[in-house]
Amino acid sequence: MAARASTISIRVGSVTLASVLDLGRTVADSRSPGAATPARPIRGNGMPEMIRATGGSLKARLRHNRFRIHAVTGVLCLLPGGAAAQDAAGWPFNSPYLVALTRLEQHEIAALALILGALFFAVFTAILLVRTRARAASDEAVAREKNAALKSQVDQLTGLLLSEPHVLVSWAAASDEPHILGETAGITGDARPANVLAFGAWLNVDDARAMVHAVDRLRAQGEGFSRSLTTAAGRQVEAEGRAIAGRAVMKLRDVSGVERKLTEIKAAHEALKTEADALKVLIEALPSPVWVRDAAGTLAFVNAAYARAVGAADGASAMAQDIDLMDSAAHTELERAASARGGAAVRLPVVVAGERRSLDVTEVATARGRAGIGIDATEAETLRHELVRLAEAHRRTLDQLATGVATFGVDHKLAFTNTAYRSLWDLDADFLDQRPTDSEVLDRLRDERKLPDQRDFRQWKTQLHEAYRANEVQAHVWHLPDGRTLRVVATPHPEGGVTYLFDDVTERLDLERRFDALINVQGETLDNLAEALAVFGSDGRIRLFNPAFTTMWRIDQLDLLEHPHIEAVIELCRPLHGEDATWQKLRTAVTALDRRDPVALRIERKDGGVADCSTVPLPDGGTLVAFQDVTDSVNVERALRERNEALEAADETKIKFVRHVSYELRTPLNNIIGFAEFLRNPVTGPLTERQREYLGHITSSTDALLALINDILDLATIDARAMNLDLGAVDIRKTMAAAAEGIQDRLAKDGIALDIRAGADIGSFVADERRVCQVLFNLLSNAVGFSPAGETVKLTAERTGDAVVFSVTDRGPGIPPDMQNRVFEWFETHTTGSRHRGAGLGLSLVRSFVELHGGRVDIDSAIGRGTTVVCSFPLAQAARRTAA
Repeated sequence: MAARASTISIRVGSVTLASVLDLGRTVADSRSPGAATPARPIRGNGMPEMIRATGGSLKARLRHNRFRIHAVTGVLCLLPGGAAAQDAAGWPFNSPYLVALTRLEQHEIAALALILGALFFAVFTAILLVRTRARAASDEAVAREKNAALKSQVDQLTGLLLSEPHVLVSWAAASDEPHILGETAGITGDARPANVLAFGAWLNVDDARAMVHAVDRLRAQGEGFSRSLTTAAGRQVEAEGRAIAGRAVMKLRDVSGVERKLTEIKAAHEALKTEADALKVLIEALPSPVWVRDAAGTLAFVNAAYARAVGAADGASAMAQDIDLMDSAAHTELERAASARGGAAVRLPVVVAGERRSLDVTEVATARGRAGIGIDATEAETLRHELVRLAEAHRRTLDQLATGVATFGVDHKLAFTNTAYRSLWDLDADFLDQRPTDSEVLDRLRDERKLPDQRDFRQWKTQLHEAYRANEVQAHVWHLPDGRTLRVVATPHPEGGVTYLFDDVTERLDLERRFDALINVQGETLDNLAEALAVFGSDGRIRLFNPAFTTMWRIDQLDLLEHPHIEAVIELCRPLHGEDATWQKLRTAVTALDRRDPVALRIERKDGGVADCSTVPLPDGGTLVAFQDVTDSVNVERALRERNEALEAADETKIKFVRHVSYELRTPLNNIIGFAEFLRNPVTGPLTERQREYLGHITSSTDALLALINDILDLATIDARAMNLDLGAVDIRKTMAAAAEGIQDRLAKDGIALDIRAGADIGSFVADERRVCQVLFNLLSNAVGFSPAGETVKLTAERTGDAVVFSVTDRGPGIPPDMQNRVFEWFETHTTGSRHRGAGLGLSLVRSFVELHGGRVDIDSAIGRGTTVVCSFPLAQAARRTAA
């Protein structure tokens, strides 16, 4: 028994862990359900490789767990009766081997415990392995189902992707090689996939260049594109590129069949859209308002012209506010026209931008409403009225003509007659209103014996009616039985018909006869004129002359009958003249073409005679040359000139005499003034009242006489051109005050007021201050002398752009017009009913001093209205230092 137990223990002890593991591995490999099932590769791109890798790792784990489980099972099966005991008593608690363990020795028990521990560890491990295997099997089943679903999905997507004839090209990165999927032969005509990117081989040049740029932008920047291409074979290809999941993908698709039809429809749609946009732009640019209404009558579209017409900011505002261009009456008229003709086209008055205009409104029905346009017909309407007005004016004008006018239409019926035509033939208005034909009118006139007598009237009328078929104007002369002569002009119309013009030339013919008679009379008159006349033509040849011309220059008339040139005429006249320069001027005046100005010359003949020559250009280009013998007049003129020179010498002598006498008078006058002042002095002794009165009269008389002598000397000096001006700055207001100061006693004596007006900023000007003051004093003295008591004398000064103007105004009796030009002459004085008395030198000095300054004096006066004397001193006196 012991030996047997030992043997068992040795056998049990000889079972090592390695042999158990080897046995479990062998059993696991032999019993593994998937041992005979090889792994199926999954075709595809990307996803099949991932599924294959996942399935391989999962199978390795399952195989390892099955190995551990089968190893433990193999160890249990090696025990004697282990399997039967396991089936019968529920291994391991009822095993007969446990009974034998109680008979073992201590070291055997220890070895057995060790073995049992190992067995328990192996069993526990086997249980875990079984559980892990079951879980792994479940995971493997799920993975297989997922793998099958993914494979089915990949196959389905691949089938769908390849169901249409297109080619996919993808790039993982910008520098990667392209991955091409699909049949390229249907796209490029070449089965080699690599040639699909050689766009120039299967596309035209423009499409190939555009595709190269589009693919470059897609790969570099991810910029998508969509283009329609045409291959070299004429096939339509749609190219689309976009970036997907970090990859650049391009799809080329053959759009044949329905797709091609859709592409054509799309292209047609784009063309129609472009055309619609162009039409919309054109409609927006139209100056006429355009509108579209929907079925409800609401505005659906208006252009800019419509918005301007209704005063809206833009078309959107007009549609939003639904502003109507026309009123209800216009809409009613449109509806009436539309119901009558199907489409409305009427002319309506409309207010456009605040102005009343006439629009030709055309409105038509559309599929969804109505569309209309309003064309401005204001100008056309105006022109139509203007045409009617012009036609009426034309008729009225023709009615005012003395020429009879009758217009016959294409049908030879009367269309228009004027008043002169009706008066010329004295036809009934009822007959003309019936629009008779041309033949009927001629027959009526022939019956009334108003037409010229003709041998064959029918043939004559036929010849007259040829004007309806003629291209040129025909003219006839009719000699009527009543003695009148008519000029008849038949003017054919381009569109048919004839207009007859009946001009009564009876008076004109009579005038021509009278004109011829008058020409003959004038010829006789010219022949009997004392003046020598010659008419030269535009070619310089003499055309007409009278006997006085040949007599004056002693020319034979036979020499002039051949119409010689003026050069020959000059040679014929040369014996009596010797001034070539004078005759050359005459020749130039006759032969000039551009400047044909009249010329006046004086020719002195060698025989002592003098002739005045004058030329007159004639309208026909000729020249009339007239010679007048002025020998007697010249002799008288010479005598008068000699007499004038003698008078001037006498005048000069008079001036010298006056100046000398005035100078000689000043010496005794100064003595008288001096003695009078001496007598007035109290040193000489007292004077009686009568002596003092006489002395005052002497003083006033000597002062007046001294002023008169000074004035005479000044005038004589001026007249001798020997007076010099002392030019300097003249204060205008100060000078006016100084002049007024000299007449204060006369103003107080006569009760006359003085009104001085001058601007505060009037300033000064360059002149002789003493002479200006003397001018103003004389003007004021003259005004005070002619002014009634209680009146006002006005002295004004103003500065204009180029002069300083002084004016003195009085309310005296005025100066008659015939005397206004003589008041400036020496010793001219006229009281004109006033108390003024003087020598008549004041105004003469005024004009002389003002003219010495380069100015002028004007008088504005009328009887009973007073007098205004205006003196203008020019401002440009700096350059005038002297005046002679």
